[in-house]
Amino acid sequence: MKETLNNLSIGHIQLLQAEKGYRYSLDPILLTRFVNVKKSRQIVDLGSGGGILPILLARLSDATALIGIELQTGLADRATRNVGLNSLQHRVDILQGDVRNIRALVPGNSTDLVVSNPPYRQLKSGRIAPNDERAAARHELFGGLADFVAAASWLLKNGGNFSVIYLAERLPDLLCQTVAAGIEPKRLRMVHPRQGEGAKMVLLEGCKGGRPGLLVEKPLYVYKDNKSGRDYTEEVQQMYEELPG
Repeated sequence: MKETLNNLSIGHIQLLQAEKGYRYSLDPILLTRFVNVKKSRQIVDLGSGGGILPILLARLSDATALIGIELQTGLADRATRNVGLNSLQHRVDILQGDVRNIRALVPGNSTDLVVSNPPYRQLKSGRIAPNDERAAARHELFGGLADFVAAASWLLKNGGNFSVIYLAERLPDLLCQTVAAGIEPKRLRMVHPRQGEGAKMVLLEGCKGGRPGLLVEKPLYVYKDNKSGRDYTEEVQQMYEELPG
């Protein structure tokens, strides 16, 4: 599969991507800036794609062990090469495997932070991409939300956090699944295309074994009010600036 090499200003990273396959969107950037990485020694990304989240979080945090789990062999190989391209082999490992088989991949109760930008379209909703990479990345072909939340619950230490970006329309399902898995929702931020428009995505942080009590943060607007333009708001533009340290 033909690939392109892209430079990302945030963290000064380079990423190989399929020219016509799966390519990262704004979602992992929003999630990277939402997560709380303090005191995280081990971070696991569920459904890692080309490895953008563990690579960015390696730049953002002092975590000594970052693991990306990706089912698709081609994407896992590309993620591994992206890790090497950014000289992060000593901190980031990519595992080719199924989140539904998480117990065979990573020990339980071992992780401080689990992140995920999981497939969010049910099989009967939306148009299925003809390319396998994109189809599996966007639709629940190989595991749904319950599988990703269950994997997070297995991985997390008590008091560890699970941070996810997901469809706003499926927020009730997300909240129900996390609570059922023993992950208490603690922080929520709705992501709107523009002011005056409904939320399309949601950012959620939960704490395993946490006490009830949810903080709803101010809305995040992606684009400026000019409806004919695609200019990012100042807040989103700042997300692409160089990471501290």
